[in-house]
Amino acid sequence: MSVPVSDVCAGLLELFATVSDGWSDQGRDHPVSVVLALAAAAVVAGMGGCTAITGWVADVPADVLAGLYRRVGAGPVVAAPSKSTIWRVLTDADPDAFDAAVGSWLSILAAATGGPGPGGSGGEDGDKRVLLQVRLDGKTVRGAKDTEGNQVPLLAALVGPDAAHSIVAAQTEVGAKTNEVPTAQTVLDGIELTDTVLTADALHTLKATATYIHDRGGEFVLPVKENRKALFDALNALAWHEVPISHSDTVRGHGRITTRTIQVLPAPEDLPFPHLNQVWLIERYTTDLTGKPLSAIAALGVTSLNSQQAHPTDLAGYVRGHWAIEALHWIRDTLYREDQSQVRTRSGPKILAAPRNLAIGALRLAGRTDITEATRWASRNTTRPFTILELLI
Repeated sequence: MSVPVSDVCAGLLELFATVSDGWSDQGRDHPVSVVLALAAAAVVAGMGGCTAITGWVADVPADVLAGLYRRVGAGPVVAAPSKSTIWRVLTDADPDAFDAAVGSWLSILAAATGGPGPGGSGGEDGDKRVLLQVRLDGKTVRGAKDTEGNQVPLLAALVGPDAAHSIVAAQTEVGAKTNEVPTAQTVLDGIELTDTVLTADALHTLKATATYIHDRGGEFVLPVKENRKALFDALNALAWHEVPISHSDTVRGHGRITTRTIQVLPAPEDLPFPHLNQVWLIERYTTDLTGKPLSAIAALGVTSLNSQQAHPTDLAGYVRGHWAIEALHWIRDTLYREDQSQVRTRSGPKILAAPRNLAIGALRLAGRTDITEATRWASRNTTRPFTILELLI
């Protein structure tokens, strides 16, 4: 369903209005929703920390500022919010509500533009369902630590067909006293899983997770390692030497030649894992340009997809396509220097990660897949980030 552009414009501020910083609105000069919108626009322009965000916001044209304040029913704005105001909002705001607002808006925009995201590119391709890939992975903000010295780990779900056309539809913090496994369902609760296929690392190859995905109408392609010993041993004992290679590809680049092969079998009925239809073995051989071997890696895995839903080439594509979420992490680390950030006050580390996901996703949905160059382009005109975020009406 197409969403009118005017509805998308209103949606971002409306969604930010659901985020509280725990302070009363009485006597407030700068509404939380406006401060968050200004910070988000600054991040689209490449600003990484509070000082940079504050300096950029100070240069926002008066008519743009006035329009934002007017739309949320606030009084006339005398000046842009100060650094202390921006800092307080960014460190006191409810991080879960902010992440939910960002994920919701990106998904709405994706549906409106026909881009990646729930509702953006599902449907049928001949006799085969077109499945949107959901990549689940964690990232630690290494420079940010709490009062007990714990780093801040975040678990995100990246939705889309490839690295250049994907959005973070949901993200949440992994608590210091837990791990990614119980947090996975919290992240996935915020995503429509029908007509999707989920990939993750071996930590999430769990019966409960597989059943949860199946019950929500989704599919999965998951690796199996020795941390799931019974399943790994059962897969490793299969007669792979008798199974022909179903698909192979060779890539030259970065001074290496990499050849990947995949073998696929129907899932044996006695495997200790639910909802399985196929199992696979992928082998990757890397040599230098002269043919000297550099590495050889084998990976076992399972999938709920049957042979009509996914051919061996499809399975290889899903496994290889999981790296797209690592590409997202690389952008956040290199462009926004996230791992170098030492923001550790209250919700600060998580709050600042959300607008980075928002900026990258919004730029991709605008057709600007080179995020570094797109950020330079956005920074050269103060109104461009507001246009990208559909905040100008």
